[in-house]
Amino acid sequence: VQLVESGGGSVQAGGSLRLSCAHSGFNPNFYSMGWFRLAPGKGKEREGVAGVSSDDITDYAESVKGRFTAFRDSANNTMYLQMNSLKPEDSAIYYCAATPEGPNVNSAARLNPHFMDSWGKGTLVTVSS
Repeated sequence: VQLVESGGGSVQAGGSLRLSCAHSGFNPNFYSMGWFRLAPGKGKEREGVAGVSSDDITDYAESVKGRFTAFRDSANNTMYLQMNSLKPEDSAIYYCAATPEGPNVNSAARLNPHFMDSWGKGTLVTVSS
């Protein structure tokens, strides 16, 4: 499994960014995927941002609902995170992750880093006020 994030950068508060996660080495029809983030100085555990199941069920952290949209383009083996109305507190390294579908992989699991099997290296998002 290989996951490669791109699209991070610096933006002012209120702006937008779209992150991409190019993936290979697995059949996306049998995997859930998610976006996670780790803010500088906020400990070592990644925070779940958005999850997308193999049949496109999406879940979001409360802090990003209404501002972020996650979606998958399985034909092109890419997952995206559209981030609008960005806030300084959204600044973080954003990671893409994937895990095989299973009976325990539900909405909560897709936002829990402990349920994810494979990770990308991350892309940095910086939002200035």
